[in-house]
Amino acid sequence: MPGTFSPASCYLGGQLREASIFLDESGSDGMRDRHYLLTLVVHDQESDILPDIALYEQSLQAKGLPDIPFHASPLLNGHGRYEGMDLAERKKLLSSFRVFFRHAPIRYHCIRLKTSEYASVEALAIAMRKHIVDFIFGRLAFFQEFDIVKVYYDDGQRSIADAVHKALDYALSKQSVVYRETSSEDYRISQIADYICTMELTALKYKSKISTATDEKFFGSWSQFKKGIFKEMVKKAL
Repeated sequence: MPGTFSPASCYLGGQLREASIFLDESGSDGMRDRHYLLTLVVHDQESDILPDIALYEQSLQAKGLPDIPFHASPLLNGHGRYEGMDLAERKKLLSSFRVFFRHAPIRYHCIRLKTSEYASVEALAIAMRKHIVDFIFGRLAFFQEFDIVKVYYDDGQRSIADAVHKALDYALSKQSVVYRETSSEDYRISQIADYICTMELTALKYKSKISTATDEKFFGSWSQFKKGIFKEMVKKAL
Protein backbone atom coordinates (compact mmCIF):
# COMPACT_ATOMS: atom_id res chain seq x y z
CA MET A 1 0.00 0.00 0.00
CA PRO A 2 1.44 3.44 -0.89
CA GLY A 3 2.58 5.47 2.09
CA THR A 4 3.19 2.61 4.52
CA PHE A 5 6.16 2.63 6.87
CA SER A 6 7.87 -0.10 8.85
CA PRO A 7 7.84 0.26 12.66
CA ALA A 8 10.64 2.28 14.22
CA SER A 9 13.80 0.31 14.97
CA CYS A 10 14.46 -0.85 18.52
CA TYR A 11 17.44 0.71 20.25
CA LEU A 12 18.70 -0.12 23.76
CA GLY A 13 15.27 -1.42 24.73
CA GLY A 14 13.46 1.61 23.36
CA GLN A 15 12.54 3.02 20.00
CA LEU A 16 14.34 5.44 17.77
CA ARG A 17 12.18 8.46 17.03
CA GLU A 18 12.02 9.03 13.30
CA ALA A 19 10.86 11.84 11.06
CA SER A 20 10.43 11.72 7.32
CA ILE A 21 10.90 14.68 5.00
CA PHE A 22 9.34 14.35 1.55
CA LEU A 23 10.41 16.90 -1.05
CA ASP A 24 8.81 18.09 -4.24
CA GLU A 25 9.76 20.92 -6.56
CA SER A 26 8.27 23.09 -9.23
CA GLY A 27 10.63 24.67 -11.73
CA SER A 28 13.32 23.73 -14.21
CA ASP A 29 17.11 23.80 -14.27
CA GLY A 30 16.88 25.90 -17.42
CA MET A 31 15.55 28.95 -15.51
CA ARG A 32 12.57 29.05 -17.89
CA ASP A 33 9.94 29.27 -15.17
CA ARG A 34 9.04 32.46 -13.33
CA HIS A 35 9.29 30.77 -9.93
CA TYR A 36 11.20 27.86 -8.43
CA LEU A 37 9.51 26.19 -5.48
CA LEU A 38 10.71 23.49 -3.12
CA THR A 39 8.25 21.95 -0.67
CA LEU A 40 9.38 19.97 2.37
CA VAL A 41 6.67 17.83 3.99
CA VAL A 42 7.54 16.63 7.50
CA HIS A 43 5.95 13.54 9.04
CA ASP A 44 6.63 12.39 12.60
CA GLN A 45 6.38 8.63 12.24
CA GLU A 46 4.84 8.37 15.70
CA SER A 47 1.72 9.90 14.08
CA ASP A 48 0.03 7.08 12.20
CA ILE A 49 -1.09 8.17 8.74
CA LEU A 50 -2.38 4.74 7.69
CA PRO A 51 -5.97 5.33 8.91
CA ASP A 52 -6.13 8.53 6.84
CA ILE A 53 -4.80 6.69 3.79
CA ALA A 54 -7.40 3.96 4.27
CA LEU A 55 -10.22 6.52 4.52
CA TYR A 56 -8.97 8.27 1.38
CA GLU A 57 -8.87 5.02 -0.58
CA GLN A 58 -12.33 4.08 0.70
CA SER A 59 -13.69 7.46 -0.44
CA LEU A 60 -12.32 6.87 -3.94
CA GLN A 61 -13.97 3.46 -4.06
CA ALA A 62 -17.28 4.79 -2.74
CA LYS A 63 -17.35 7.49 -5.42
CA GLY A 64 -16.35 5.08 -8.19
CA LEU A 65 -13.10 6.96 -8.77
CA PRO A 66 -9.84 5.34 -9.92
CA ASP A 67 -7.18 4.83 -7.23
CA ILE A 68 -4.19 6.19 -9.14
CA PRO A 69 -1.18 8.05 -7.70
CA PHE A 70 -2.25 11.67 -7.26
CA HIS A 71 -0.35 14.11 -9.50
CA ALA A 72 -1.78 17.62 -9.35
CA SER A 73 -0.61 19.27 -12.58
CA PRO A 74 -1.65 16.40 -14.90
CA LEU A 75 -4.96 16.20 -13.03
CA LEU A 76 -5.69 19.89 -13.60
CA ASN A 77 -4.73 19.72 -17.26
CA GLY A 78 -6.14 16.28 -18.10
CA HIS A 79 -2.79 14.79 -19.03
CA GLY A 80 -1.09 11.46 -18.31
CA ARG A 81 -3.31 9.02 -16.43
CA TYR A 82 -6.05 11.65 -16.31
CA GLU A 83 -6.35 11.86 -20.09
CA GLY A 84 -9.89 11.17 -21.18
CA MET A 85 -11.43 11.99 -17.80
CA ASP A 86 -13.99 14.75 -17.84
CA LEU A 87 -13.72 17.87 -15.68
CA ALA A 88 -16.31 16.65 -13.17
CA GLU A 89 -14.40 13.43 -12.46
CA ARG A 90 -11.09 15.25 -12.07
CA LYS A 91 -12.73 17.73 -9.69
CA LYS A 92 -13.98 14.81 -7.57
CA LEU A 93 -10.47 13.33 -7.47
CA LEU A 94 -9.06 16.67 -6.35
CA SER A 95 -11.79 17.03 -3.72
CA SER A 96 -11.08 13.57 -2.26
CA PHE A 97 -7.35 14.26 -2.07
CA ARG A 98 -8.02 17.65 -0.50
CA VAL A 99 -9.96 15.96 2.33
CA PHE A 100 -7.12 13.45 2.79
CA PHE A 101 -4.58 16.29 2.96
CA ARG A 102 -6.68 18.18 5.49
CA HIS A 103 -6.64 15.26 7.94
CA ALA A 104 -3.12 13.90 7.30
CA PRO A 105 -0.72 14.34 10.28
CA ILE A 106 1.92 16.33 8.41
CA ARG A 107 3.46 19.80 8.47
CA TYR A 108 5.20 21.55 5.61
CA HIS A 109 7.45 24.38 4.54
CA CYS A 110 7.60 25.86 1.05
CA ILE A 111 10.57 27.83 -0.30
CA ARG A 112 9.62 30.18 -3.14
CA LEU A 113 12.31 31.79 -5.30
CA LYS A 114 11.89 34.19 -8.24
CA THR A 115 14.19 32.97 -10.99
CA SER A 116 14.61 36.51 -12.37
CA GLU A 117 16.51 37.45 -9.20
CA TYR A 118 19.32 34.96 -9.93
CA ALA A 119 21.90 35.13 -12.69
CA SER A 120 22.31 31.36 -13.05
CA VAL A 121 21.12 27.98 -11.89
CA GLU A 122 24.16 27.84 -9.62
CA ALA A 123 23.18 31.11 -7.92
CA LEU A 124 19.62 29.85 -7.46
CA ALA A 125 20.91 26.58 -5.96
CA ILE A 126 23.09 28.52 -3.49
CA ALA A 127 20.06 30.55 -2.44
CA MET A 128 18.00 27.37 -2.08
CA ARG A 129 20.69 25.84 0.12
CA LYS A 130 20.68 28.93 2.37
CA HIS A 131 16.88 28.86 2.68
CA ILE A 132 16.91 25.18 3.65
CA VAL A 133 19.59 25.78 6.28
CA ASP A 134 17.69 28.77 7.67
CA PHE A 135 14.52 26.68 7.83
CA ILE A 136 16.24 23.85 9.74
CA PHE A 137 18.12 26.19 12.10
CA GLY A 138 14.93 28.14 12.78
CA ARG A 139 13.31 24.93 14.01
CA LEU A 140 16.40 23.12 15.30
CA ALA A 141 14.85 22.12 18.63
CA PHE A 142 12.03 20.41 16.74
CA PHE A 143 14.36 18.45 14.44
CA GLN A 144 16.71 17.51 17.29
CA GLU A 145 13.85 15.58 18.89
CA PHE A 146 14.37 12.90 16.24
CA ASP A 147 17.09 10.24 16.20
CA ILE A 148 16.75 9.68 12.46
CA VAL A 149 15.53 11.97 9.68
CA LYS A 150 14.73 10.14 6.46
CA VAL A 151 14.70 12.33 3.37
CA TYR A 152 12.64 11.18 0.38
CA TYR A 153 13.37 12.91 -2.92
CA ASP A 154 13.44 11.93 -6.58
CA ASP A 155 16.64 13.95 -7.22
CA GLY A 156 14.79 15.54 -10.15
CA GLN A 157 16.89 18.66 -10.69
CA ARG A 158 20.56 17.89 -10.13
CA SER A 159 21.55 21.36 -8.91
CA ILE A 160 18.70 21.50 -6.38
CA ALA A 161 19.33 17.90 -5.28
CA ASP A 162 22.92 18.87 -4.48
CA ALA A 163 21.71 21.92 -2.56
CA VAL A 164 19.29 19.76 -0.54
CA HIS A 165 21.99 17.26 0.40
CA LYS A 166 24.55 19.90 1.34
CA ALA A 167 22.05 21.93 3.36
CA LEU A 168 20.68 18.99 5.35
CA ASP A 169 24.12 17.49 5.95
CA TYR A 170 25.27 20.88 7.24
CA ALA A 171 22.22 21.68 9.38
CA LEU A 172 21.69 18.20 10.83
CA SER A 173 24.08 15.50 11.98
CA LYS A 174 25.20 13.43 8.99
CA GLN A 175 24.80 10.35 11.16
CA SER A 176 21.10 11.05 11.65
CA VAL A 177 20.12 11.79 8.02
CA VAL A 178 19.21 8.96 5.67
CA TYR A 179 18.39 9.61 2.00
CA ARG A 180 15.86 7.60 0.02
CA GLU A 181 15.14 8.02 -3.68
CA THR A 182 11.43 7.95 -4.36
CA SER A 183 8.74 9.13 -6.72
CA SER A 184 5.23 10.46 -6.19
CA GLU A 185 3.89 7.01 -7.07
CA ASP A 186 5.63 5.36 -4.13
CA TYR A 187 4.16 7.22 -1.14
CA ARG A 188 0.99 9.13 -0.41
CA ILE A 189 3.07 11.76 1.42
CA SER A 190 5.08 12.32 -1.76
CA GLN A 191 1.74 13.03 -3.41
CA ILE A 192 0.93 15.50 -0.62
CA ALA A 193 4.21 17.31 -1.39
CA ASP A 194 3.22 17.45 -5.05
CA TYR A 195 -0.23 18.81 -4.10
CA ILE A 196 1.26 21.54 -1.90
CA CYS A 197 3.80 22.58 -4.55
CA THR A 198 1.06 22.94 -7.16
CA MET A 199 -1.27 24.88 -4.85
CA GLU A 200 1.56 27.19 -3.74
CA LEU A 201 2.43 27.83 -7.39
CA THR A 202 -1.24 28.45 -8.16
CA ALA A 203 -1.36 31.06 -5.38
CA LEU A 204 1.66 32.83 -6.91
CA LYS A 205 -0.03 32.82 -10.32
CA TYR A 206 -3.18 34.37 -8.88
CA LYS A 207 -1.16 37.01 -7.02
CA SER A 208 0.78 37.85 -10.21
CA LYS A 209 -2.46 37.97 -12.22
CA ILE A 210 -1.31 35.19 -14.55
CA SER A 211 -3.81 32.53 -13.49
CA THR A 212 -5.04 30.34 -16.32
CA ALA A 213 -8.50 29.35 -17.49
CA THR A 214 -7.81 25.90 -16.01
CA ASP A 215 -7.03 27.44 -12.61
CA GLU A 216 -10.28 29.33 -12.65
CA LYS A 217 -12.31 26.28 -13.73
CA PHE A 218 -11.04 24.36 -10.70
CA PHE A 219 -10.66 27.08 -8.08
CA GLY A 220 -12.69 30.10 -9.17
CA SER A 221 -11.38 33.57 -8.33
CA TRP A 222 -8.30 34.41 -6.25
CA SER A 223 -10.61 35.29 -3.36
CA GLN A 224 -12.30 31.89 -3.53
CA PHE A 225 -8.99 30.03 -3.80
CA LYS A 226 -7.45 32.04 -0.94
CA LYS A 227 -10.42 31.49 1.41
CA GLY A 228 -10.72 27.82 0.50
CA ILE A 229 -7.87 25.51 -0.45
CA PHE A 230 -5.06 27.95 0.31
CA LYS A 231 -6.36 28.91 3.77
CA GLU A 232 -6.72 25.30 4.89
CA MET A 233 -3.34 24.42 3.44
CA VAL A 234 -1.29 27.13 5.18
CA LYS A 235 -2.69 25.98 8.52
CA LYS A 236 -0.24 23.08 8.17
CA ALA A 237 2.75 25.32 7.49
CA LEU A 238 5.70 24.61 9.78
